[in-house]
Amino acid sequence: MSNEEKKNLQEEVEVDVDEKLAEFDVSSNVRKLTGKLAMVIAIIAIAMSLFHLYTAGFGILLAMKQRAVHLMFVLVLGFLLYPASKRFDKTKIQFFDWILAAAGIMVTAYIIMMFDQLVLRMGRPTDLDMLMGVITILLVLEVTRRSIGPQLPIIAVIFLIYTYVGPYIPGMLGHRGYSVQRIVNQMYMTTEGIFGTPLGVSATFVFMFILFGSFLEITGVGQFFIDIAFAGAGTRKGGPAKAAVIASGFMGSISGSSIANTVTTGAFTIPLMKKVGYQPTFAGAVEAAASTGGQILPPIMGAAAFIMSEFTGIPYIQIVISAVVPALLYYLGVITMVHLQASKKGLEGMKKEDLPDFKKVLKDGFHLFIPLIAVVFLLVRFSPLRAAYWSIVIALVVSMFRKHTRVNISKILYALQDGAKKAIGVAAACACAGIIVGVVTLTGLGLTFANLIVGLAGGMLLPTLFLTMLASIILGLGLPTTAKYIVLATMAVPALLVLDVPLLAAHLFVLYFGVIADVTPPVALAAYAGAGIAGGDSFKTGVSALKLASAGFLIPYIFAMSPELLLIDVTFFEAALAIITACLGVVAFGAAVQGYLLTTTRFYERIMFLAAALLLIHPDKLIDLGGFVILVVVVALQVVRNREGKATVQES
Repeated sequence: MSNEEKKNLQEEVEVDVDEKLAEFDVSSNVRKLTGKLAMVIAIIAIAMSLFHLYTAGFGILLAMKQRAVHLMFVLVLGFLLYPASKRFDKTKIQFFDWILAAAGIMVTAYIIMMFDQLVLRMGRPTDLDMLMGVITILLVLEVTRRSIGPQLPIIAVIFLIYTYVGPYIPGMLGHRGYSVQRIVNQMYMTTEGIFGTPLGVSATFVFMFILFGSFLEITGVGQFFIDIAFAGAGTRKGGPAKAAVIASGFMGSISGSSIANTVTTGAFTIPLMKKVGYQPTFAGAVEAAASTGGQILPPIMGAAAFIMSEFTGIPYIQIVISAVVPALLYYLGVITMVHLQASKKGLEGMKKEDLPDFKKVLKDGFHLFIPLIAVVFLLVRFSPLRAAYWSIVIALVVSMFRKHTRVNISKILYALQDGAKKAIGVAAACACAGIIVGVVTLTGLGLTFANLIVGLAGGMLLPTLFLTMLASIILGLGLPTTAKYIVLATMAVPALLVLDVPLLAAHLFVLYFGVIADVTPPVALAAYAGAGIAGGDSFKTGVSALKLASAGFLIPYIFAMSPELLLIDVTFFEAALAIITACLGVVAFGAAVQGYLLTTTRFYERIMFLAAALLLIHPDKLIDLGGFVILVVVVALQVVRNREGKATVQES
């Protein structure tokens, strides 16, 4: 594809990208400010990024102070950037938003300036402490509503009410109840509420990796990923769809948002998929399923992995290593579905002359891989905070290697602004989720919920996994990845730990199903965004995306019952056997779902593929052998029927 054709394609969808982002991704629905107002926002955003860069490089403040400064920037930028309602003029900042921003400065500055006194009287708040605490809770709820939508604030309010009315609730969920004073003290004056672990991670690791992503973007790494994917896979059967999966996986691992990744990458990939014959619903679904998987793909995995590290005490690099195989299995499932769909419909790839030249793309942009490789090595030796800091430095240095990726001061300032703005929704979600964590800590609701799930499942592992999956999908509907993981880790993980599921496997289990909620109707936001770009039916696109991502429903069960896939305390042989059988199971499952492998399946063959898939995911070696035998038999049947079909065609 020539540069001119690429430019024309991008111009066709450029306006649509902004519209679709605003429509499906609340965090993109920001004011369009110009002049002095835009300058004020830019200065605040740059100051926020510089503060985090400085503390990452030269030492962070005391936990409560670091989090308070972080929240101060979030509240100010949140109220100035996000209008209270869509009906307000986005070119102006309403007067009451200035008041709310000032209130945000007041309540966080109070923490910073009165820190020593607050520590001394913790548990015995004054009337002024109470007032500041109530205002902070209300501000956090409102800025979260504006930046990511109403779902999480509504859940937080329900949890706060639950804390107070506990004595009036019958049965297992009842508790002794807590006074308003105790609740506000927990939420505002301790590190067990708003200023808890989620906001602490946001104020350090998460912000820095979001900023790292912004610095990567200004070097042109996004277009490089797209070009390298199309150059490598574009000519294959169903090439544009396979290239979309690869490109979206690359971008999703650093973007942190399924919806944003679907819209931005899909604006380029979806028209090309439609061009070779894919239906709009399938094209949108491919992009949505691939973009969603980026949230579980190392090395960055969005923000959730950093919070997981803090919750579990497991080093971040170990989480990354353990997540590699399950993530690749997810993408194997999506690629398998895409390939089988292309084979079934007879869809070929694109012409070589219409695609970027692989050698030229690699020659021009190979250096852009260096920061991503560097971040993995840095994570082995340093904390995630230091690794992110030095990765940003390396990204800037590497960009200078070639003229077309070289960045100037204006691009650096843009990256500083962009990183701060992108962090608002994540940080607000972390602060709001801190309210939920605080309630769970205070009331012991997590253990109660766990006992409820295990009781309903009769104490058996598989039913418990199934009920936890349902809870994870339901709680994950409509929430951003970070928020849904925090809620699920607090509420659903304890149920799995009761039945001795390994700690990391339990956390990854709920993360997977929380992420898959983005392509699970009726609230499949990533799929609906893909449908908007493709011009397809939203619900049908959601169903197709769920079908493509359906291997993701098997994989968490595999590693929950067979932790060998997480590469923890296993020999090479055990890991290799688990990976091979899991891969075979995923391919068999794809054939069962698509109804095709070498030729269209008959009903009994489809059942055999499904049976083989379910047996191959089981950790027992004898059961795996049974699944393998069934798979060999059904593949042999397909080979025979495929040959007979070809012979019939030749004779005719």
